[in-house]
Amino acid sequence: MSMRSRTLVTLGAGIILGFAAALAGNAVAGRQSDEAPSAPPAALPWEEARLFAEVYERIKREYVDEVDDHELMEKAVRGMVAALDPHSALLDSEEFEEIRLSTMGSYPGVGIEVVAEDAGVKVLRPIEGSPAEQAGMLSGDFIVKIDGVDVGADLAGAINRMRGPAGSTVRLTVRRPGRSELLNFSLRRAKVEVRSVAQQDLEPGYGYLRITGFSETTADDVTHALARLKRDNPHGLKGLVIDLRNNPGGVLEASVAVADAFLDHGIIVSADGRTADSQFRMDATPGDLIDGAPIVVLVNGGSASAAEILAGALKDHGRAELVGHKTYGKGSVQTVMPLSHGGALKLTTSRYFTPSGASIHEKGILPDVIVNGPEEPPADLDAASTVSLSKRDPEVRLALEELKAHARRPQQRVALATVQ
Repeated sequence: MSMRSRTLVTLGAGIILGFAAALAGNAVAGRQSDEAPSAPPAALPWEEARLFAEVYERIKREYVDEVDDHELMEKAVRGMVAALDPHSALLDSEEFEEIRLSTMGSYPGVGIEVVAEDAGVKVLRPIEGSPAEQAGMLSGDFIVKIDGVDVGADLAGAINRMRGPAGSTVRLTVRRPGRSELLNFSLRRAKVEVRSVAQQDLEPGYGYLRITGFSETTADDVTHALARLKRDNPHGLKGLVIDLRNNPGGVLEASVAVADAFLDHGIIVSADGRTADSQFRMDATPGDLIDGAPIVVLVNGGSASAAEILAGALKDHGRAELVGHKTYGKGSVQTVMPLSHGGALKLTTSRYFTPSGASIHEKGILPDVIVNGPEEPPADLDAASTVSLSKRDPEVRLALEELKAHARRPQQRVALATVQ
């Protein structure tokens, strides 16, 4: 498989410290490029240049408040880029750094995933092996103060105050449900490895993988998770559930590598754009880590971008059955281009296609088995729970039933149209 310097970045509502809180909420995609522009920008047509100058001068002279030149020009450029489509944007240096960090799978911090709720900033989970976990912080804790400063429900502010270089310390004051007194934690920031993959046994012979996003470490995490499932099932895996619900995407190469882990051959994804670099195709290589065992992929409206690449590849090749709700429908690629001022331009440069040649942009992928009713978030992966995941999560239970039913019906293969 040909791997280029192409990175797809997506951010979701559950913010991991060190990731891009300022951009959370939209599915965003980007390829990173270190290349300088090959030619100077074309001059503006005279009429448009005059219009711009006239509007600029009117604002400077007559707007109710005085506007700084730098601020006004930056807003003009941001508006120009943002008007192109929902996924293109001008990034300042901090936003650019956040996108870079979000692709790495590790960052310096305290290691907690947090979300804003009416009651305040809630800890979704401490990351395994992180300073927060080692200090005893728990899922469900509410962060009240950071270094003595009240947090309230200001998620972005809390994240900014908890950031810092590895080796530095931060003091967190926490309210824990069921405890009357506040708890205090002094945490020394460290490099935190963010694991985007979790696995569980559903029943003997049936495994479960949850992929929450795609970073540079996700493909390796999938390989290690499958090794653990095989170790726990010495007689082999009869089937696998891959849960992509609420997965907003991530690194393109990671998504392709995960698809390749279950495909022996054929195209995984292709893309088309105006420049040579925006036109590419990625193919599977021989080898299937679960030796052809059936797969059910769970998806919903929060499954976007790189998650849709994986789901679309497995579906189009007949390698997996999709269960759940229609996916988000983001079929474009953005190139992240460093700029001279220290920021970057995130610009839509390609549209991608599934192996059958379909564009899912603004359409999404319709599952093979559609779940009626409102979308429910995946159940917590609580290892201490006495109730199995398949009983706590109706869609996981449905996926398990589909895997068992697979053995009772003839296997069908899908003939794919060739994408040139």
